[in-house]
Amino acid sequence: MRTPTRRTVLGAALAAAGTGLLAACSADPMKGMDHGGAAPTTPGGFVAPGGPEVAAAEARRGPGPERKVALTATETTLDLGGRTVRSWAYGDRLPGQEVRATVGETLAVSLANHLPQPTSLHWHGLALRNDMDGVPGLTQDAVRAGAGFEYRFALAHPGTYWFHPHSGVQQDRGLYAPLIVEDPREPLRYDKEWVVVLDDWVDGVDGSTPDAVLAELARGMGAMDHAGMDHSAMGGHDMAAMGGTPTGTPSAAPPTAAGPSRMLMGARSALLGGDAGDVGYPFHLVNGRLATAPETFTAKPGDRVRIRLINAGGDTAYRVALGGHELTVTHTDGFPVEPATTQALLLGMGERYDVLVTVQDGVFPLTALAEGKNAAALALLRTGGGAAPDASVRPAELDGRLLGAAQLKADPSVRLPARAPDRTVRLELTGGMAKADWAFNGRRYDPAQRYPVAAGERVRLEFRNTTSMWHPVHLHGHTFALPGDGPRKDTAIVLPGATLAVDFDADNPGLWMVHCHNVYHAETGMMTVLGYRA
Repeated sequence: MRTPTRRTVLGAALAAAGTGLLAACSADPMKGMDHGGAAPTTPGGFVAPGGPEVAAAEARRGPGPERKVALTATETTLDLGGRTVRSWAYGDRLPGQEVRATVGETLAVSLANHLPQPTSLHWHGLALRNDMDGVPGLTQDAVRAGAGFEYRFALAHPGTYWFHPHSGVQQDRGLYAPLIVEDPREPLRYDKEWVVVLDDWVDGVDGSTPDAVLAELARGMGAMDHAGMDHSAMGGHDMAAMGGTPTGTPSAAPPTAAGPSRMLMGARSALLGGDAGDVGYPFHLVNGRLATAPETFTAKPGDRVRIRLINAGGDTAYRVALGGHELTVTHTDGFPVEPATTQALLLGMGERYDVLVTVQDGVFPLTALAEGKNAAALALLRTGGGAAPDASVRPAELDGRLLGAAQLKADPSVRLPARAPDRTVRLELTGGMAKADWAFNGRRYDPAQRYPVAAGERVRLEFRNTTSMWHPVHLHGHTFALPGDGPRKDTAIVLPGATLAVDFDADNPGLWMVHCHNVYHAETGMMTVLGYRA
């Protein structure tokens, strides 16, 4: 869980960060595991995360053979490509080792926590049993330092997913990895497959940590919010092409004991409706590598390649293009769409897109522009000889035709049947940087506050963004449909001043988070809970 920020900012003891507020009551997956914390209870009237309704839903998924995985969360040194940093990761690699399984299998993951504070694992995008969703204080106790936990759940849907902690701002360290659920009846045909994970990086750079960034942001900007700033006087950040330290002044805030100020002002993007983000990251990475030492993918001219794109960033949207090529979008957030061709894609934090590309002869940049932040991450495609482009390359396709989720249509096989909603949950996105008071409906996160839904309902979530910033909103345990036969997604961008209404079928009982996937907005309050009525 992302613990309430007020607790974090006031410097509560690390042990307190793992204290559970509500219970996961299912004993079986946890039997014999030392995960720490007393077993809390779920207030009456709602389905408990480990209740019989949850067990029945898991049984309907028909758990199959086990796929066992062992993960160790530990402090380690990571090589970003000529620059080393101390951080937290799963093992000693960034991203963590990719997990691959097949739809229908049961994923059994043993997590050992060697970190100095409690942690957890959230399986982003999966419709899984509620007591395995990995939100301490809501669906389980935090996995305390020195302890372990076994996550065990059926894999019901194929697709591109990923996992990360739901504990404070740990996701903005190196604690993330791809999860690919393969379909034995995969209809797509391709010669190669690449997984491309995008990330903004601050941990261990000049003494910075995500917790220090959170503390700085949580102090707010006083009387000046993003909408009222004189951005022209600031001119934004001039980020070095390789993702180096900003050469401009990030903010008027003084350096902290844990590194320089990382507060970002003046980042603007028309695609994002104005303000692009809060954090001035010194690095932007593709598969854990700096643009000056990029990963190189190899293929033969004419190969058909599937690229699975994942935005694991904390505060950055990425505009992605492959120089000299068009991309055919086949999936978003794990679910198929009617194929659509584009030159560029925009990914908010937590979003995933699968694309097909027929590769040409030569060396080409796969560039992920940090939208509005004047920086980029880079990987290379090499199918033949020639000199590689340098880190400052900006393929023309970045400014070409761009598709968004609203322009895509769900594949007919995954469209929700036409049905009027039985219930509408209205969530107004509120707050701002002046007071760092991000919230839904003016209420900062409280795990005891639930918006009730009932099993079998068609539920409409209506997000109305009254803030001056964009927000990638994420629903746990379900996928929703965008309007007009739009794609099935679990994460969607809501622009400033816009309203987005999405529908989902309430078919997975439990307590499920809805939150902004900007980790700093979430940690300063923009999270809430949908609770199934018992």
